[in-house]
Amino acid sequence: MIVRNWMQANPMVVSGDTLLSEAKRILTEHNLHGLPVVDGGRLRGLITRANCLRAAHFALRTQNTDELNFFSTRLKVKDLMVRNPTTIDANDTMEHCLQVGQENGVAQLPVMDQDQVVGIISANEVFSLAAHFLGAWEKRSGVTLAPLELKPGMIGRITDIVEAAGAEVQAIYPIGKPEDINPQEHHHKRVIVRFHCPNTAIVVKALEDAGFPVIESVQAKH
Repeated sequence: MIVRNWMQANPMVVSGDTLLSEAKRILTEHNLHGLPVVDGGRLRGLITRANCLRAAHFALRTQNTDELNFFSTRLKVKDLMVRNPTTIDANDTMEHCLQVGQENGVAQLPVMDQDQVVGIISANEVFSLAAHFLGAWEKRSGVTLAPLELKPGMIGRITDIVEAAGAEVQAIYPIGKPEDINPQEHHHKRVIVRFHCPNTAIVVKALEDAGFPVIESVQAKH
């Protein structure tokens, strides 16, 4: 999965001299979380919805006419923007994008292609990606297996057991935590299996009889 296929393409941008009140209006009206700040065709920063709201709330809380006037007519994007924001390349993978966002603690990433802003990745795209992975609209049943050592052929064996129990496997996700990973060894991970089946209990029994403890099970509601 490549970033350019999941990003918001051709995002709205503002200049550093845009009034903060105007940036707040754009963010609110278009339900955006961040706006790249571009001057002279170059990315200069990122102004977020949270930054704008904090400034607006401060001005309102003071109940000071001068503060309110300053926010409305003088405070500019460049005064509060995140300078040199973390970015991602349009040709990077979404896996790398999620890693960069987590490592840097940011929820909005301008997407670059040859030093030009061509998109933005925000929490909306991350939720969309997660929804597609989990089949949120497909009413899948599923089980989560207790952490196990993923050896060659293990995923295939799990698939065979589930399908032999009468289920139609839709997806399998090995899930681990970063602190659990030892690059020198096989990873112990939980395994999430999503499938179509009228009776999840039959699948659970088949897996546990085969030596795969189930720690969660979900029956799809139709």
